[in-house]
Amino acid sequence: MKKTKTLKVRVKDRHVKLLNGMARSVNFVWNYINELSARSIKERGKFLSAYDVHPYTKGAGKELGLHSQSLQCIAAEYVTRRKQFKKSKLNWRKSNGVRRSLGWIPVNTGQSKWKNGQIFHNGHYFSVWDSYGLSGYRFRSASFNEDARGRWYFNVVIDVDTEVTEGESSVGIDLGCKEAATDSNGEGITGREYRELETKLGIAQRARKKKRVKAIHAKIKNRRQDSLHKYSRKLVNENAAIFVGNVNSLALAKTKMAKSVLDAGWGMLKTMLEYKCDHAGMVFEEVNEAYSTQTCSCCGVIPDSSPKGRAGLGIREWTCSECGAEHHRDINAAKNILAAGHRRLAVGIPVL
Repeated sequence: MKKTKTLKVRVKDRHVKLLNGMARSVNFVWNYINELSARSIKERGKFLSAYDVHPYTKGAGKELGLHSQSLQCIAAEYVTRRKQFKKSKLNWRKSNGVRRSLGWIPVNTGQSKWKNGQIFHNGHYFSVWDSYGLSGYRFRSASFNEDARGRWYFNVVIDVDTEVTEGESSVGIDLGCKEAATDSNGEGITGREYRELETKLGIAQRARKKKRVKAIHAKIKNRRQDSLHKYSRKLVNENAAIFVGNVNSLALAKTKMAKSVLDAGWGMLKTMLEYKCDHAGMVFEEVNEAYSTQTCSCCGVIPDSSPKGRAGLGIREWTCSECGAEHHRDINAAKNILAAGHRRLAVGIPVL
């Protein structure tokens, strides 16, 4: 069975000038469509579709140095975002200034291919650090994207064969702030990458070293992604079912716990587990984690000795007053999440 996967490789810096020029052209087309769509809504009361926009941009690719199908991708992306944000006019894409938009060049299926050891697109060859062996894949849709440090990457969607996991066990995961994730096997990841480099980041910010600030932010991001990728891959390789608590990271990000919540990367871990489990043909479910910290995983009751409320947040280990079992706060919660996942599988998952 075939699944889609996105590969990301870095484009070598000698192509930056060319890509920046193409990105400015993309911004010009985006802004033109933005103004065209807004006027159509205001003057005629008509929301233009991507198909309606095509005649207005026909032939502009040759003048702007873009592939003709890239213009169609820009129009399709604009219409999608306009519907998503429910606005008649979106923000302008800025090519210059402090708040300029990061470069983006969409590539439709068949517009690019691997040729002579390089990526061939729109009549140009782009050298990349090929860590995936791109010559062995057929390119589908793709894009060139710029990061905050001015580095360019090529992101391409490919088809891959599904690899069924050989794991036979199951695991529950409790997400937290002190420990980013703790599983029912007693393992996990600490996270807190931002906290570790917060002092160095503050020094660079006060010294107004913008490049250094961007480099530290990139290091924090890369460390977080690396640890989450390794942890999620280990879980997928060793298990047949993974259950995680349904903690609402978006809601908690609006509280005083925002820094710790965002530093933990809960949403990123859930996303990684979801698509990796899908590729491995295994079960991944979010279950209700209510009272998972307070409930004893041995006897199943909520004893008086369990940590409760904000006052109990500092309690990391406790003993059940009912059965005498000793618990680590996060491991106990992960075991309860695992039990809740098994109960859900036992009764079946309703179709919503």
